[in-house]
Amino acid sequence: MNTYKLTIATPDGNRFQEEAIGLFLRGAEGDLAVLAGHTPFITSVQAGRCRIHMPDDSEKVATLDGGLLTVSADAVTLLSGSFEWDEE
Repeated sequence: MNTYKLTIATPDGNRFQEEAIGLFLRGAEGDLAVLAGHTPFITSVQAGRCRIHMPDDSEKVATLDGGLLTVSADAVTLLSGSFEWDEE
């Protein structure tokens, strides 16, 4: 499957900066799934759960308090006030 560079940043620094297959979270207008090749856009995101589908078929899950999502042709950036992995 195709991947893209996903960066998740908080005021405390980067929480994630790796290749991903998909990002699944709640946007301003409802649920979002961002896959490689997605049309570029910018949106606010709501507080809640976030899932990242990894190239090795694993999944990482976290909770965030909302933020801003930017999708470009080859990278995705999520800025959030806080981002906590489930296993932490």
